[in-house]
Amino acid sequence: MTAHPPTLIVNARLVNEGREFDGDLRFADGRIEAIGSNLSARPGEIVIDAAGSRLLPGMIDDQVHFREPGLEHKGNLATESAAAVAGGLTSFMDMPNTSPPTLDRAALDDKYLRAEGRAWGNYAFYMGTSTGNIDDIRAVDPLTTPGIKVFMGASTGNMLVDDPDVLAAVFRDAPTPIITHCEDTPMIDAELAKYREKYGDDIPVEFHGEIRSREACIKSTKLAISLAREHDARLHVLHISTADELALFERGPLIRADGSRKRITAETCIHFLRFDSRDYAARGSFIKCNPAIKDFGDREALLRALAEDTIDVLATDHAPHTLEEKQQPYLRAPSGLPLVQFALNAALECVHEGRLSTAQVVQKFAHAPAQLFDVKERGFLREGYRADLVLIDDTPFVVEREQVLSKCGWSPFEGKTFRSRIASTWVNGHLVWDGRQLVGGPRGMRLAFDR
Repeated sequence: MTAHPPTLIVNARLVNEGREFDGDLRFADGRIEAIGSNLSARPGEIVIDAAGSRLLPGMIDDQVHFREPGLEHKGNLATESAAAVAGGLTSFMDMPNTSPPTLDRAALDDKYLRAEGRAWGNYAFYMGTSTGNIDDIRAVDPLTTPGIKVFMGASTGNMLVDDPDVLAAVFRDAPTPIITHCEDTPMIDAELAKYREKYGDDIPVEFHGEIRSREACIKSTKLAISLAREHDARLHVLHISTADELALFERGPLIRADGSRKRITAETCIHFLRFDSRDYAARGSFIKCNPAIKDFGDREALLRALAEDTIDVLATDHAPHTLEEKQQPYLRAPSGLPLVQFALNAALECVHEGRLSTAQVVQKFAHAPAQLFDVKERGFLREGYRADLVLIDDTPFVVEREQVLSKCGWSPFEGKTFRSRIASTWVNGHLVWDGRQLVGGPRGMRLAFDR
């Protein structure tokens, strides 16, 4: 990685560890060197006047599907990570349901090789669980992956795990946090059969949230939590979509006052905060995802749960499909949304609306993923940490299809007005987004874990 001139950002509104304060920040050689007031410029140093704009640590997205290997017609590590840094997401953790799936050390190593020199943001990859790879899971080096992903609900091939003995072995023996997708497949299949009987192949998309029901989510989440408690496993439940599930989780900060960390944590995703069932009529399968977007009351409850620390992490579940695929009728249109490029903008809308503070967005989207997964030297504005930075400009803009950098070329946020934009993104001290376009080349590094 080529050297970058030392840079001093002055007159910024820094947001970090629950505080917002005016100050300056210097970085050099890829790391934050100094944070303070009235820092003096040095000879040869680049000086950027933030003019009061907010300076945040780069967001860490712990749930993306960048589609490589095997599904590159939808997206790849280069295109989707480019969209991510344009959205202020400087690190990502990619899911294992690729083709082939990431079920052993060789597949995991292959992904890291693919990302090297191509990923615009910093990267890590999950190991997946199948009905037959428990020995591979037991052999995982905790320094090579953020966690073990278990699809306890609908997925593809043998990555759907519902065998009680396999689940018990995973929760007992996994050497890293366990990450779960929780939906009960038999319940979903039963509901789908009912709607097929009534509508045939022409099921309206508005019923997606009824087919992939809240009851299916609740049942599966309860099972995951019971297994985690039985085996004292570290469990992180992804993409909580219902108000009903919130009562299953502990309220309070991820890191408690005594320094201990929650063993069971919850996450929601940005689309559950910005859409609800009323939006199916206008956006159809463009907001079809699993778990399904539910009702307005669920959306409101999830926002409150973030503010009250019942939900610990905010993520995207970025999962692109081509425009042609998403334009198919409901039963054939695949589930998943491209979200990384405008996720932080969407989260900051919650700030403009008075529902969250910027510090809370930073906690859920940067600090908490770093703490939960033991990410080394990222996720905070701290001297000595990697210089992954995002500068926010409160200038409104309308999302247009021509702006989309994801390979799929569309966004569920098209036509939305956001009141904040990403003015600059730095990855490892290198400017990679200048508010209008990508700059330079990919600067991502493999994430390191301090375990």
